[in-house]
Amino acid sequence: MKKRRVFVAIFLFFTAGLLPSVAVTPEEILDDPALEARARDLSAELRCLVCQNQSIDDSDAALAKDLRVLVRERLVAGDSNKEVLDFVVDRYGEFVLLRPALSAQNAILWATPVLVLLLGGLFAFGYVRKRPAIANSQISEDEAARIAKILDDGEDASR
Repeated sequence: MKKRRVFVAIFLFFTAGLLPSVAVTPEEILDDPALEARARDLSAELRCLVCQNQSIDDSDAALAKDLRVLVRERLVAGDSNKEVLDFVVDRYGEFVLLRPALSAQNAILWATPVLVLLLGGLFAFGYVRKRPAIANSQISEDEAARIAKILDDGEDASR
């Protein structure tokens, strides 16, 4: 019996992390299932400004709760999904979107590292091509004799 309790405790401990973590509290949930579904969809698209890598739907932060309530208030007031997102973006900036819209500013942001890498590669290629070639120097007969002597001495020492 004791082994079973230990097994159950271990099982619960390791599977607790697999459960979906949703931070929405019961008092936030709207009575209208259609509005609640829209609120959940919108909450999944908005970034928690405290956690930054979680949606407001998943975050326990106080600001995320305030944003969830704000989204639900705007939906109850009759705003469309686009109007709600535009309102939140106007208030908090485009950073609040987990998937920002494609714009010229964002394209520059994403293209800059690639451009820097390409320019660096071109610079390195040009530098290597313009570098003076190392001349194939010929060794003199004296140097060749000294090298041969050193090699012979090394072979004699290893025997």
